[in-house]
Amino acid sequence: MAAQMTDEPRLKTKTWVQAGIRRGDVEGLVVVVVRSGNPDAGSVLVKLNRFENGCVVYSQTYNFDGKRVWISATGDDPVDEPTADAYITRTIDFDPDLWVLEVEDRDGRVPFDIDVL
Repeated sequence: MAAQMTDEPRLKTKTWVQAGIRRGDVEGLVVVVVRSGNPDAGSVLVKLNRFENGCVVYSQTYNFDGKRVWISATGDDPVDEPTADAYITRTIDFDPDLWVLEVEDRDGRVPFDIDVL
């Protein structure tokens, strides 16, 4: 059975990133573009840095309906920052169009609607 895609237009990645940064500013979160990728259709990794509570790297994907969803690319439990950064480096080597954002928040908040699979 073929995947069913929605006919709804998708935001360009650069626009989605800019909106997230603005929302982060409003919510008092530090959001940094660590790496800019393809402005139109690059995938996104979000590194959530909870400092002493570890890091989680979320990887963007789309479900069968074309809705943006996320997976915890570093597993169910937080990892240390070098482990998160190593994952990001390996992924960039595989996907040069990738965007990487880092969010710093001890409480684990992100300025995006992240539906994690």
